Amino acid sequence: MNLTDEARLFLDEHRIGHLATADREAVPHVVPVCFARISERIYFVADEKPKKHGPRRLKRLANIEQNPRVSLVVDDYREDWSKLAFLLLHLDAAVVEAASEYEEALAALRNKYPRYRTMKLLPATNPLVGMTIRRWHLWRASSEAIA
Repeated sequence: MNLTDEARLFLDEHRIGHLATADREAVPHVVPVCFARISERIYFVADEKPKKHGPRRLKRLANIEQNPRVSLVVDDYREDWSKLAFLLLHLDAAVVEAASEYEEALAALRNKYPRYRTMKLLPATNPLVGMTIRRWHLWRASSEAIA
């Protein structure tokens, strides 16, 4: 499902999203993620930030393996509620296997997040997830929320 130009811009201008996954028992798990968009796909990588058991054993990755349906929320919060906005995406997620797709998505992530340029991110140690949009909804409290 294609995004509008407004929804693409909203994604591209935001730095953090909240990824919701669920295991096969439908137990939810929500974490903040850094993400990048390439065309109509969204990507995140299990990076080198400190993790209890390392990037390959993340709960979000185990959940995606069990249940590939995920959601991502990207939002604006302001005390002035006339400026509230969010984009909710319902997606199908999978670990990227193709080397060319991994390299392209990692380049997009490194372009958006300079900190990733200093990390040694490799398919063997840092799985990268690609997500395809099933449906989405962009909401703004008012037209003044744009900007």
